[in-house]
Amino acid sequence: MGWLLLGLFLGVAGFAGYVRLAPQDAERWRLHGEMAEAGDLASAGGFRAVRDYAGSLDDVEAVILTSARTERLADWGHERLYVTRSALWGFPDYATVRLGDGRLEIFSRLRFGRSDLGVNQARVRGWLADLQL
Repeated sequence: MGWLLLGLFLGVAGFAGYVRLAPQDAERWRLHGEMAEAGDLASAGGFRAVRDYAGSLDDVEAVILTSARTERLADWGHERLYVTRSALWGFPDYATVRLGDGRLEIFSRLRFGRSDLGVNQARVRGWLADLQL
């Protein structure tokens, strides 16, 4: 019984360590191609919102960085990448924000698993509300 508990503990600790320490390849999360038309698109693992926007990327970042456990991971000029980690396990969600042609695009999605249970959608909608969009 003791070995079983030890094995279970090591398995859980190993999984938690991998989730928190896995390499983060910022290029993997860049947005490619034309910006989508204004609107929302929800999926099982993420949420994309495009809005007409006349502000700056710095104003958007100021709102995003008020989210708990969120930090900027990369900056490509007109596009930035943020990571938000869940409180308990530290699961990363990646939000790519791009500004161009008078529109703001935010695409937030999970890295691990298949469903985020609406967490990314709620987070992005909160940011949009704070930006009054």
